[in-house]
Amino acid sequence: MKKKRLVTRTIILAVLALAVGYTLYANMNKDKNQKIEVGKPAPDFVLVDMEGNKHRLSEYKGQGVFVNFWATWCKPCEREMPYIENQYQQFKDQGVQVLAIDSSESELVVNKFVERKGLNFPVLIDKDGQVQAAYGINPLPITFLIDKEGNVVKSHTGELTEETVREFMEQIKP
Repeated sequence: MKKKRLVTRTIILAVLALAVGYTLYANMNKDKNQKIEVGKPAPDFVLVDMEGNKHRLSEYKGQGVFVNFWATWCKPCEREMPYIENQYQQFKDQGVQVLAIDSSESELVVNKFVERKGLNFPVLIDKDGQVQAAYGINPLPITFLIDKEGNVVKSHTGELTEETVREFMEQIKP
């Protein structure tokens, strides 16, 4: 009888400890995965592209910015890159900029991918994951449309078609 009580009390104590631990974990990570609100300013960031040039989001005020978070291992990301490149070529002279932010991969892997796909827009690597955390990225791919004032117009999670990329660039064209 005493053994049964001891086992029951131990199980209850373990469940309570897990609940408290989960609550603490969830509260500590709440700010890391904040959601970006449409109509609000996009979190500013500075990242370096594959040529070593710094890109600060706030320096693109006056232009529409198509921010795409991706990775080389992500098949939907790979499939949408040619569409983004095609539309970038159409819209770059109309005030639309593309910033493709890779998910913490090595420069060698990203460079090979960029060369293989023939990408001409800035490709940045978020080496420490801070920009992804600021934007609450999960899962990939995810795209944010930022207007000429620096406000988030829309976010889209999942693979893009070429028609969708064109529509999105039209929406942020200044």
